Amino acid sequence: MTCCKVEKFAQCFRALCCKGPPPPRPEYDLVCIGLTGSGKTSLLSQLCSESPENIVSTTGFSIKAVPFQNAILNVKELGGADNIRKYWSRYYQGSQGVIFVLDSASSEDDLETARNELHSALQHPQLCTLPFLILANHQDKPAARSVQEIKKYFELEPLARGKRWILKPCSLDDMEAVKDSFSLLINLLEERDFEPSRM
Repeated sequence: MTCCKVEKFAQCFRALCCKGPPPPRPEYDLVCIGLTGSGKTSLLSQLCSESPENIVSTTGFSIKAVPFQNAILNVKELGGADNIRKYWSRYYQGSQGVIFVLDSASSEDDLETARNELHSALQHPQLCTLPFLILANHQDKPAARSVQEIKKYFELEPLARGKRWILKPCSLDDMEAVKDSFSLLINLLEERDFEPSRM
């Protein structure tokens, strides 16, 4: 073995040996809420690379570990039926962020209900200081409202002023955009980690 080859071997060995395991990714506990049919389960299942054939609407709650390059999101998804929504607040404790999914192509009545539920969540004592990712889902449907229409109808500017929230359009047809939206939420969660604790 020539001297040059020995040195190259030593460099490779050091690179492999001394690198060590990558640092663990931070984990965040999130709660995911929205009415039945908004698409919460489908979006989370796609993010976890699960088969779309096995997707069943959540009736109680389910927990999914959604992996991203720089974080793992432990998402507690709550069912959105009338008889379950009144119990949502029992599952809020310990959450570090909120995902709210709405059907942007829903009926006026359902949109009004979604608006009321989002307002309740934004003002809830256990959630009001947390970052919110609001996904206007089903943008691929003809009846879908734009993000600007949703923002105005949901009165997000006055209601959520001073809070950290992101409103993004989404659909299952464009999962890259969904991943980008989650990356923005992770940025907010990381910022929150570095904030000095308030006395």
